[in-house]
Amino acid sequence: MTDVIIVGAGPTGLMLAAELRLAGVRPLVLERRPQRRDTPKAGGLGGQILELLRYRGLLERFEAACTDPAPAPRFPFGGVHLDFTQLADPPLHALPLPQQQLEQLLDERVGELGADLRRGHEVIGVSQDENAVTVDVRGPEGPYEVTARYLVACDGARSRVRDRAGIGFPGTTYPEVNRLAQVTLPDTVSVLDNGDLGVPGFGTVRAGFTRTNQGLLGVGSSPTSRVVSLYTVEDETVEYDDDVPMTVTELHDSIHRVLGVELPVAEAMRLSRFTFKARHAERYRDGRILLAGDAAHLFPATGVALNAGMLDAVNLAWKLAADLHGWAPPGLLDTYHSERHLAGARTMLHTRAQVALRRGHDPAAEALREVFQELLTDEQPLRRMGALVAGTDIRYPTPCSRNTLAGTFAPDLPLHTDQGRASIAELMHGARPMLVDLADRPDLREAARDWQDRVDLHSAKTDDRPADALLIRPDGHIAWAATIDEPAETTTLALRNALSDWFGTPRTPAGPTIDRPS
Repeated sequence: MTDVIIVGAGPTGLMLAAELRLAGVRPLVLERRPQRRDTPKAGGLGGQILELLRYRGLLERFEAACTDPAPAPRFPFGGVHLDFTQLADPPLHALPLPQQQLEQLLDERVGELGADLRRGHEVIGVSQDENAVTVDVRGPEGPYEVTARYLVACDGARSRVRDRAGIGFPGTTYPEVNRLAQVTLPDTVSVLDNGDLGVPGFGTVRAGFTRTNQGLLGVGSSPTSRVVSLYTVEDETVEYDDDVPMTVTELHDSIHRVLGVELPVAEAMRLSRFTFKARHAERYRDGRILLAGDAAHLFPATGVALNAGMLDAVNLAWKLAADLHGWAPPGLLDTYHSERHLAGARTMLHTRAQVALRRGHDPAAEALREVFQELLTDEQPLRRMGALVAGTDIRYPTPCSRNTLAGTFAPDLPLHTDQGRASIAELMHGARPMLVDLADRPDLREAARDWQDRVDLHSAKTDDRPADALLIRPDGHIAWAATIDEPAETTTLALRNALSDWFGTPRTPAGPTIDRPS
């Protein structure tokens, strides 16, 4: 019997496998495709997952793999734009890393950490009882059976595991076909200083979005480059196979239908097609079967699915590991559903709002978009929308702490320690829970000492400390915070209660060890 079976080796499944290895669990990853997918899908990462990758020490590695320059902080939102170019510290960032490269990097990471990844192994049957999950697999050498303590479905929108578990996936499929391309333009098309395009036989196509009675054309360009991004949206009833790649001819035809004229293309570097669905699993857990990524949620907007799915994985991994290692407090694994379903609902909220903004074609809809865009010229609503899209506005429920920091993602404080300079991000590379004492509080360090086999203790100073101490979970969220100068007698009791609530009953030093990657 293995500990955890992960079905699906997309970004969510691979991220989960890596996080489980950091937590000392050896997962088995089963992927039905014999090779990594080469059909273009997502074109990059954005939002909170970038900060989490930095906290794992991986962001520089991912940035080094990018061949495209980082885009200006200007993001589409339902037919308008969130334009952060005038802000010194934009609340939303993107990394232009095509999904094929992202999966290769995560594949390498999983291999370095020693996870078992089997490609060409298709799950054809799933059953569970109170002790285990049994999976029937069809592999290259024939069928076989494997059992595990838990199974996580990361097998996408058409998840077989979700269906076999009987988990409802209600929602809406919109009659939109979206086509996205990165192309070079021939000399016959001019790129103006403001990013607009001069198209023969048509005139000027402005940068941003152009609406016609047939659909929407989006243009993202720079006057210093002949590489542009093109995006079309049309209402169609055709069912497309996601595994069949889009062609240049299909792109040409779509642009012609929307614009009414030809838009010449010299070369296409990236072509992808997708439809929009708004679907949310009724629950993320059924006994020993759990859902993550597209198997749990589908959002009707671009740029958010990878962020949500990979954050699912990071939230789930340490909780599964705690259960498998025997120290999880009662109900810990259930918080995966309550926390990530909450996050999914927030993402669904703003992506459905984008549907309403972009699908209207009458004067009232145009007025709505104009008013919404006008609101976004003010910094406060612009920052609020950026945090909503990035997923950084999430605050998980923390009954054991009323401090306003509790439940939020830990800020990357610069630290001064006895060993020199450090930061919260550097301390998080190993994905360990930790208590960071920022006020030289020996009473708090002593209160946490019974948990030091599973919670790292750090003492440091920082300028303008936000709290006397932070108890930080492996996923980077603050489980508990000590209010500055709060009396010791109440603080130490509250800390021990929080440690028990999140990290279980203390174990004697002679307890079992954890298998961690070297």
